[in-house]
Amino acid sequence: MGFSLSALTRPRIPDAYVNVSAYYGAVQPGPTWTISELAAQFDTTLRAIRFYEDRGLLQPERRGQLRIFHERDRVRLQLILRGKRLGFTLTEIAQVLDMYDETPGERGQLAFLLTDIQSRRRTLLAKRDDLDQALTELDELEARCRADLAQLPPG
Repeated sequence: MGFSLSALTRPRIPDAYVNVSAYYGAVQPGPTWTISELAAQFDTTLRAIRFYEDRGLLQPERRGQLRIFHERDRVRLQLILRGKRLGFTLTEIAQVLDMYDETPGERGQLAFLLTDIQSRRRTLLAKRDDLDQALTELDELEARCRADLAQLPPG
């Protein structure tokens, strides 16, 4: 295939948006990967990749039983895994990926992503407030316990 396992390094995945529009359309010439190579590169399982394929999120070329993944598949897998880390459901991830195949393309994807980011930010800020309150309560409880313990006779 295109790369050996020894040549692969774990990809740097810094942000939530990757422009994959160049990878859509006809099968791209260039490097290819086996399912094992992609699993190793992205530190995921073969089962997960097959699951994403079954859900229609990945569409590798098939040669008999062999799956041949092209750059488009690799980028889509990167987006899928990033979306999962960010808390998106597979349905939401599929929505974003499908926007590349239809009009409005990248503009629609970005608008959807911005709306979703705002919603997720509100949810996370509320969770952070809850965590801060819980930590404050634990600090107060710990202080009371230490004070009570200091008043008890040694033993």
